Amino acid sequence: MENDGARQLRNPVLIAAFEGWNDAGEAATAGIEHLERVWNAGAVAALDPDEYYDFQVNRPLVSVDDHGNRSIQWPTTRLSVVSLKEHERDIVLLRGIEPNMRWRAFCAELLSVATDLGCEQVVTLGALLADVPHTRPVPVTVSASDPDQAEALGLEQSRYEGPTGIVGVFQDAATRAGLDAVSLWAAVPHYVAQSPCPKATMVLLQRVEDLLGLSVPMGDLAEQAEAWQHGVDELAEEDSDVAEYVRRLEEARDTVDLPEASGEHIAREFERYLRRRDT
Repeated sequence: MENDGARQLRNPVLIAAFEGWNDAGEAATAGIEHLERVWNAGAVAALDPDEYYDFQVNRPLVSVDDHGNRSIQWPTTRLSVVSLKEHERDIVLLRGIEPNMRWRAFCAELLSVATDLGCEQVVTLGALLADVPHTRPVPVTVSASDPDQAEALGLEQSRYEGPTGIVGVFQDAATRAGLDAVSLWAAVPHYVAQSPCPKATMVLLQRVEDLLGLSVPMGDLAEQAEAWQHGVDELAEEDSDVAEYVRRLEEARDTVDLPEASGEHIAREFERYLRRRDT
């Protein structure tokens, strides 16, 4: 792995997301891209793509600059660092692509860099297609090495069994390496074909706030999420079958959800308000 050498970080936490099977609506990787942008992250390391990617599946991209010079960008996985002085800790951001081969070696190499940087906590972001209505708050489930964390966050504990992607493998590898590992999964409506899904991205970042006790600048994500929902509303109104399906999903979701004005929800929103006011 190419890197700029070891850096001395303050109580760093690794936040990671991967393109591919784990990233419905591009909600998870869009969250990392948002954090890279609003926190002005600095790159520290990149994997050698020859080791993990099939370039007939993940093809390199050719670009041309203003002077007509052509260059090739190879698909890979990168780490960057953010220093949050107001929170007295640093963040390591990992944005990558699900590998085509050597998954265990892929995870081991990334975790080696993370531990060299001093990370003792890993938060992975994922998104899956699910039978959920776009008109309701995005459900988030959690898989944690410490189940008490899910209860403390007021999140549903994942009970999923079956095939897994690199997020599940990476979380397991982190746990086995002795790191505190948490995976947050947003449920994206399966009937919404277009990407991205900013509503799911925003709720994942809000849960990162809750988990780490820090403030994340949301920028224009709220406006993007509202525009996304209005767009899906219009599409549903044009098809009576879709509109009826959404209505059934709403009824099913409302029977299992706690009221949005519950005490826990109000407390989390107030804590977010205080964190943003103090930054």
